[in-house]
Amino acid sequence: MRKLIVTTFLTLDGVMQAPGGPGEDPSGGFAHEGWSVNYWDEAMGQVMAEATSRPFAMVLGRRTFDIMAAHWPHASEEEGGKIFNEATKYVASRGRPNLAAWSNSVQIEGDAADGLAALKQQDGPELQVHGSADLIQTLLRHNQVDEFRIWTFPVVVGSGKRLFGDGTTPAGLKLVDSTISSTGVVIGTYAPAGEIPVGSFSRD
Repeated sequence: MRKLIVTTFLTLDGVMQAPGGPGEDPSGGFAHEGWSVNYWDEAMGQVMAEATSRPFAMVLGRRTFDIMAAHWPHASEEEGGKIFNEATKYVASRGRPNLAAWSNSVQIEGDAADGLAALKQQDGPELQVHGSADLIQTLLRHNQVDEFRIWTFPVVVGSGKRLFGDGTTPAGLKLVDSTISSTGVVIGTYAPAGEIPVGSFSRD
């Protein structure tokens, strides 16, 4: 069974919208596109390189696919282009994305949750979800995420698309790995840990 991993850049107040720059996702009047760019350091590059050093496939929503397809086919090997261009990209979309714009791209036909459930049952490398805020909400509702790699940046934006949106099923998580960059970015890897273990500090 293939593991499905969500990798997300997140603000301290839980927003994952448009970390990479202007024009990425201005929906809802979002005014802080590119909030992650100036926090990048060498340690973060090493963590990302490690995550892509073993075989993987990508799972992307339509908007994220279009953004990445406009960039990665033109990136050099030194910039990571070869790694992402050679990986299989599974695209969840109700429309017809231009799969020819990025090599090795395949559309998930029909319902995204059903399609990914079938993919997880197949042999193959791990499935990495990058960006794709709307798709992640579907995956959360169907309890399909096996691991979260959350990069929390020391910035607050106030509003925007959140990783854990309204309707997220309450659940516990276990921290299995962590790194802190020189710029204060906390990179945590979390695994699902069942129900929330509630308790009380009351002496009664």
